[in-house]
Amino acid sequence: MRRSILPIVADIHFDYRLALMALDAKVHKLRLNPGNIHNKDGVREVVKRAKEQGTPIRIGVNHGSIGDRQPGDIRDEAQRMVDLALSEIRILEDLDFDNIVVSVKAFEVPVMIAAYRRLAKAVPYPLHLGVTEAGTALSGSIRSAAGMSVLLYEGIGDTIRVSLSEDPVVEVKAAFDLLKSLGLRDQGLTLVACPSCGRADIDLIPLAKVAEERLRALPVPMKVAVMGCEVNGPGEAKDADVGIAGGVGKGAIFRKGKVVGTYPENQLMDALMAEIDKILIENGKEPYSEKAPKLSHEGQLTPGRSVPAGQRT
Repeated sequence: MRRSILPIVADIHFDYRLALMALDAKVHKLRLNPGNIHNKDGVREVVKRAKEQGTPIRIGVNHGSIGDRQPGDIRDEAQRMVDLALSEIRILEDLDFDNIVVSVKAFEVPVMIAAYRRLAKAVPYPLHLGVTEAGTALSGSIRSAAGMSVLLYEGIGDTIRVSLSEDPVVEVKAAFDLLKSLGLRDQGLTLVACPSCGRADIDLIPLAKVAEERLRALPVPMKVAVMGCEVNGPGEAKDADVGIAGGVGKGAIFRKGKVVGTYPENQLMDALMAEIDKILIENGKEPYSEKAPKLSHEGQLTPGRSVPAGQRT
């Protein structure tokens, strides 16, 4: 623990003695799974030790570990999770322990939403949101957003995890994008990019990908647009701080809907970076382009289309 620059959370399953060992190591927080830690006397021992050390505990219920339904049990799956969480909470409260966080994660989004809504009405404790075992980057991010955005929009949830079968860095990026989409975070890049369509006179998709990679480390909140034509450019993206509107083999750089320059397609990314530097300097910030992630976009951006959209057959 002493070598970590970040707080360490010990995720405990099956054996309460592992939690005691984690407390001995001065872990910063415990997660206990009541679905597979059945020794309640052991849990009480853990709680007493955690109280002495001031260590918070997350009661982390997962739908997959709540056990089989018993004959005569007519509760739905969401209620079974909530009831298990409440029974564990009572153990902690009986020991005068209230440094509690709770989660009731499920893979099925409707079950997860229902469980959190009910739990939010039943307890005063912070809720940690998540769709468990959500999947790989694309499908898992979509499933996580489908579940958590509903709850966050309703004001339910205090911390989140996007659970992906990916590098944890991808999880963090997805979580930040989710929070930014809901207006709950205002940090770094917000990229606005239209889908390629019949009006696009520029190789839009590679340009948007390059822009996202070069600008992902922006140190201040900024909305940047990469749009395929003059309709979706300064018009529909006029609230963007800065952006590109494509043309035939060229494009315009605009700020808040006003065009500030026109450049050949192969110079657009550099022109965008330069305009972002101007915005930062005008606001008393250091320029960004020299610190930006280096990405050679040679070969990724193809030449502009030779036939304007209105003349194509």
